[in-house]
Amino acid sequence: MSTVGVAGAMTIALALAGCGGGGSGESSADTYGFPQTTQDDKAEITVWVDADRSSAADAFKKANPGVPIKVVTYDGSANGSNSFRTKMQLFDRAGSGWPDVVFSTQNNDAAWASQKSNGKQAFAAVLSGGLVAKATLDGFTPGSLNPCTVDGKTYCLRNDLAQVVLWYNKELLGKFGYSVPTTWQEYQALGEKVAAEHPGYIVGTVGDAWTPEVFFWSSKCQANNITGPKSVTVNTDSAECKRAATMLDTLIKNGTTPNVSVFTPEFVKKYSGKVLAMPGPAWYAGAIFNNPQSLNVPKGQLGVAAPPAWQGEPAVTGNVGGGTWFISSHSKNLKAAEKFAEFVTTADDYQVNLAPGYPAYAAASTKWVQKQESSGYYATDLQPIVKAGTEIWDGWGSGIFSQEAIWAKTMTPAIAGGKSLVDLLPQWNTAIKNQAQVDGYTVK
Repeated sequence: MSTVGVAGAMTIALALAGCGGGGSGESSADTYGFPQTTQDDKAEITVWVDADRSSAADAFKKANPGVPIKVVTYDGSANGSNSFRTKMQLFDRAGSGWPDVVFSTQNNDAAWASQKSNGKQAFAAVLSGGLVAKATLDGFTPGSLNPCTVDGKTYCLRNDLAQVVLWYNKELLGKFGYSVPTTWQEYQALGEKVAAEHPGYIVGTVGDAWTPEVFFWSSKCQANNITGPKSVTVNTDSAECKRAATMLDTLIKNGTTPNVSVFTPEFVKKYSGKVLAMPGPAWYAGAIFNNPQSLNVPKGQLGVAAPPAWQGEPAVTGNVGGGTWFISSHSKNLKAAEKFAEFVTTADDYQVNLAPGYPAYAAASTKWVQKQESSGYYATDLQPIVKAGTEIWDGWGSGIFSQEAIWAKTMTPAIAGGKSLVDLLPQWNTAIKNQAQVDGYTVK
């Protein structure tokens, strides 16, 4: 029920039917497959972004000075805060107040935003019924719009892909005589060697809420198999879940994958210059490694490799965020709202020139990679990121509930208390099932 993607050239959407040149008028009830309010293509649109997407809004305003726009900054539902959904429910009750476009850091919002709530119209506008041109939708990287797709209809546009790859310090690996691991078995062996020969150096972390998306998703762990709008299969007792947990137990115990968040002062102080390898999303490059406020890895040291495979199996990988843009079905100016959503996801002005992450839109992603490689910062080319974008395992879905929030509440404190991940798998299973049922899912 989810799809992720990157794609081609920007296409300006068709003007709203029945909205004559700049005035207002009643469009047909469901021109694009959803009920619409009276349209006014001169009405101001309100756009909600997180702080990191402020530059996207600025780029749009610069390129489209004639479009009236109000920009509001909020937390972007970061770390599963659910603020986007909570606020829209308040507006549903009030019968007004909805923003025209919303950015979310989460990939699970289409699951609720596409559905009626308490008899009220679904917040998200259907984009694949003509509101966004088919050529534009087809331009996204295959699979990238999966998280936006419910029952065959597309409800959001993907901002960037957050495919997990293996980051590594080429200089340090060479100095210590280590090879880049190509399998998870080799990765574990590397961690064991590092613990014995270079204590204090690390090969990853388990301190962030997206740990399951980095390690368990790429192991094909059946923790989050969304099989329908309201159905999920959860089985953390599988061999695929256990092998990832067993590996992590070994590396947590020997100190090479500490339970410390990469976004803490403790991490920066303790591990600057000490990261040999780090499985993590594409956006780690700018957020952690090439960031003076974080690890600040010098030019020419950071390399990137394909996500490890489990021996004897094709490589698959996970995804950590990436972000989604929604257009409100309540918008009085769908034409401008669509223009904004399309611009921030496909236009070079933002996605190539300013965006820190790997664009979901294919044409922009190609140019983004070329720009990053031409900077001379990386010790390798970035083609492993491109390939990983096509290897995200489709057995990990995008349900209403946040796996990150469940992990942070259930697993992170237990890991801090010294408990084994293998022993915690049943507890994780129960927590996922309970939260899914609270959100109205049938759990198998």
